[in-house]
Amino acid sequence: MASKSGLYEGEHNKYRTPLVSRYASSEMTYNFSDMKKFCTWRTLWLWLAKAEQKLGLEISDEQLSEMEANKANIDFDRAAMEEKRVRHDVMAHVHTFAACCPKAAPIIHLGATSAFVGDNTDLIVLRDGFDILLPKLARCIRRLSNFAEKEKSQPCLSYTHMQPAQLSTVGKRACIWIQDLLMDLRNLERARKDLRFRGVKGTTGTQASFLALFDGDEEKVEHLDRLVTEMADFKQYYLICGQTYSRKVDVDSLCPLASLGSTVHKICTDIRLLASVKELEEPFEKEQIGSSAMAYKRNPMRSERCCALARHLMCLIQDPLMTASTQWMERTLDDSANRRICLAEAFLAADSILGTLQNISEGLVVYPKVIERRVKQELPFMATENIIMAMVKAGGNRQECHEQIRQLSQEAGAVVKQEGGDNDLVDRIRRSDYFAPVHTKLDSLLDPSTFIGRAPNQVIQFLKAEVEPELQKYASQLETVSKLEL
Repeated sequence: MASKSGLYEGEHNKYRTPLVSRYASSEMTYNFSDMKKFCTWRTLWLWLAKAEQKLGLEISDEQLSEMEANKANIDFDRAAMEEKRVRHDVMAHVHTFAACCPKAAPIIHLGATSAFVGDNTDLIVLRDGFDILLPKLARCIRRLSNFAEKEKSQPCLSYTHMQPAQLSTVGKRACIWIQDLLMDLRNLERARKDLRFRGVKGTTGTQASFLALFDGDEEKVEHLDRLVTEMADFKQYYLICGQTYSRKVDVDSLCPLASLGSTVHKICTDIRLLASVKELEEPFEKEQIGSSAMAYKRNPMRSERCCALARHLMCLIQDPLMTASTQWMERTLDDSANRRICLAEAFLAADSILGTLQNISEGLVVYPKVIERRVKQELPFMATENIIMAMVKAGGNRQECHEQIRQLSQEAGAVVKQEGGDNDLVDRIRRSDYFAPVHTKLDSLLDPSTFIGRAPNQVIQFLKAEVEPELQKYASQLETVSKLEL
């Protein structure tokens, strides 16, 4: 058999998740990077040592300075070699950190367990991930709000059961999208606010090792927990944990992301459906190709991307649910490999989706003439009740009028469905002597703006009362434009 040496070498011969190589932002990919992770581990060891020194343990300023100077001085090759030797990622990095901090080596990781760096880092990364997502979600809401305000009075067909229903407006439909995104914004804010620090808890959460370090002084152990929590910029820590923080925290973090996925999938599906009838179109680059064979095509590829990634995001909630349900006693290690994947991928997918949705929202194109033509096709049927009422006011009999218009509607419907023609119900009414009393009123009775109810004012009221207050806290972050790499 021929040698395959070299076949697996080089970056292009290795799989890279598309979430990193194609979709997610650099800030989110860094948030889940090895550099962020292991620098945070070293920072946690430094914070622990500083707190322990403050509470009386023999740790010198020189040792702390050495740790501070080497937080980002990570020899990844050495760490990989150490992990291969000891089969333990945390101890591999303890040895690697100690190698560049010989004076501090004796006190690195003092009293701690692996979960001290592993879980606390995960909580920091989750918090920072929410801090990246929230302004992006706010920007999507802002862009769609601008769109809704602009299109608040544009009459359009609304649909129930995907069948034409009474009229609404383009802006009102956008507000339905925004309302769901506002729910997502509040859910993400709540999840971020609910995050606590694991803190300094020891091997199985009892703080026994730290109690031994401080000669049984419980007050110092509690003070140590508070000090490190404050250094990590968390307001609270979990009072109770096993070896790890409860894996329900991961569930509560990914649930709002999965829910966001369902919202974006719905919005982008609506856009795709409207694009198929040419009422609405997402941005389309000057040299963008819709199809290699059909040169005329303008596919809604951004919305399709959002739907594809949202589908993945919605599925990921199953991972933390299963993990939380199978954590035996104080902890089992079958959570580790799963969490390395699902936590990162959920935030990367959400980040990718929001960047794309913002780009879509910044360039939505409405085609009023197409919308008007489609309204005119359906409006005569919707206006029959108004016409009947006008006839009754002119002295007509309601039941006779209903029968007359029913017959004309059936004839017009046959033209549309069987002959493929335009809806000619209005012309039939104009030619009917029976409807002569309302012939001069037909134009006003068929004015689309009289069929949209309070939609324009609903848009104004909603944007002012519900959207603006929620966006105020993100005011300084709303102007960034989405630079989408297609």
